[in-house]
This record gives sequence, C-alpha cells and structure tokens, in this order.
Amino acid sequence: MDIENKPDSTERLGSTVEEATEEALKALGKQRNEVKITILDEGSKGIVFGIGSRPAKVRVELKPEPIQTVKDFLREVTLAMGLTVNIETNQRDKHLYVNLTGENMGILIGKRGQTLDALQYITNLAVGRHGDLQMSVVIDTENYRRRRRDTLESLARTISRKVRDTRQSVKLEPMTRFERHVIHTMLQNDKNVKTHSEGNEPYRHVVVSPK
Repeated sequence: MDIENKPDSTERLGSTVEEATEEALKALGKQRNEVKITILDEGSKGIVFGIGSRPAKVRVELKPEPIQTVKDFLREVTLAMGLTVNIETNQRDKHLYVNLTGENMGILIGKRGQTLDALQYITNLAVGRHGDLQMSVVIDTENYRRRRRDTLESLARTISRKVRDTRQSVKLEPMTRFERHVIHTMLQNDKNVKTHSEGNEPYRHVVVSPK
C-alpha cells in the first residue's frame, strides 16, 4: 500500500518489513544499494486470529548524489556571502576537486587561504553527514593552492639551505594545516634537515632543524 510517494522517496505498508520494502523499491525503480531504508513500524501480527494486527511501514529514500550534494552546499554558502560562483568538479578516486570561478574570488581565499580552508572544512563536514558518501573534497579558486604550494616549496628549499649552513633551527610563521603539510612533505627526504610542528591552532608553526 502506498502511504506517501515522491520522486525521491516513498513510504509503503506491507504485512512484513520485507514486503513493504520490496513494494517501495518497485515504486522507485531502484535497487537496495541505491537507497536508504528506514523502518517506521515493524508491524504486529495481532494477539489472536490477527486481531489488533497492524502492517509494517517503511520509508525508502534515494541516496544523495555526492557531487550534486557538494555543488548545492557550496552554492548556498557562497550566495550567503554575496558571491555568485561557477562550480567545476573533477572526481579522481576518492577525491572530488572543486574549482570556483567568478568575481571577487579574493574574498573566498582570505588571508593566506584561511577562508578557503574553512570553506573546504565545512564542505567536508556537510558531505560527511551522509555516512555512505566516502569522498574528500578539495576546493580551489584562481589556482591559489598551486601558486601557494609553489611559494612554500621555494621557501622550504631556502630554509633548508639556511639551516644547513648555520646549523641553527628556524621557526616559520604560523601556517594552516595545508601549508604545514607542504613544508613537511618537501623536506621529508632532505638529508640535512628535519621538521616538526609546534604550538596550537591557529598559531601552529613548522620548525626546521639540522639533522
């Protein structure tokens, strides 16, 4: 029996949960791995001769499409910031790379990319609310992350030479998690120096020391 029917969800009754579920799947034309099934009522056979029995009731909903979930969330957030952006996506393995374009993208980047990092963080939280969406979102605009990475890699090489020549440790300015990761990765195979992070966010920084 059809209780409620929408394009992306339906509620069905049946003598058992399994029967109600099968009816719902037929109504949506989907397989079990494509939907989320919620048992609203397991039903009851009644005490004697079916007296007092009630049917089982389930709600079956289509699982959200990951990329569209990300796009909808980003569009909502950027509109709230007063920005109209174009959203381009590229999925590789378990990563979804998102590039945002439009006017005033500097607002999205913020000081040393902090706003961009915050946007990426809350977007991943939003996607993470759907436990079945196993995807990491990486957000960029105006090729900021590539340009910033190049700058940090150049800085890492310069600091490595300085530490090697002076045999003195160098403490870098506070950096975001992304920036610290670039420095650590760049110098992890350097034979002359080693790195570690110190301090608490947002003042956590990298220290480069001689080996």
